[in-house]
Amino acid sequence: MTESDLPKVTDSRVLSAMSHPLRRRLLDVLKVYGPATASALAERTGQAVANISHHLKVLGAAGLIVEAPELARDRRERWWRLAAPDVRWVTRDFDDDPARQAVAEAAVSLNLDRQVALARAWFAVREERPEWNGAAFSADRWLHLTPDELGELERDILAVLDRWSRREPRGDGRDREPVFLFAYGVPAQP
Repeated sequence: MTESDLPKVTDSRVLSAMSHPLRRRLLDVLKVYGPATASALAERTGQAVANISHHLKVLGAAGLIVEAPELARDRRERWWRLAAPDVRWVTRDFDDDPARQAVAEAAVSLNLDRQVALARAWFAVREERPEWNGAAFSADRWLHLTPDELGELERDILAVLDRWSRREPRGDGRDREPVFLFAYGVPAQP
């Protein structure tokens, strides 16, 4: 699936729904571990089942998740899965209205907060995980690019990430853990 095949969020209500910190975490848990019930998600996140159920309804109403009735063992059990493996959005799509623009700007900020928090959480426990210390990395570069070149770089990076996310786990008996990777390319001054 290429980036252009991914559902593109253009509705600020959907963007708002996916930008709530717990809902973003629920989307991540469903992405990493697959379909789940509210009870399983509550256990994974340390939240009350009623709270998770509320947020699942919001995500469902926004079309970000769908029910997976084929996984239920009885009529009372409700399973949820992502509606799409990923979604994309572009802030300029929300520039036509100040209210929509405010939602997009808040979403960018909350998204960055989540990404940085995940990296900080790793550094808080890295001494407890010495087997990962040589593997975890960060990288940054100062480049001189045009907007078109930055777009080309983005496509290259996304292609590498897509290739790694689609690969089948090897049957070599080694434990694999979820690894979070993020990258930003923004105009800036040193």
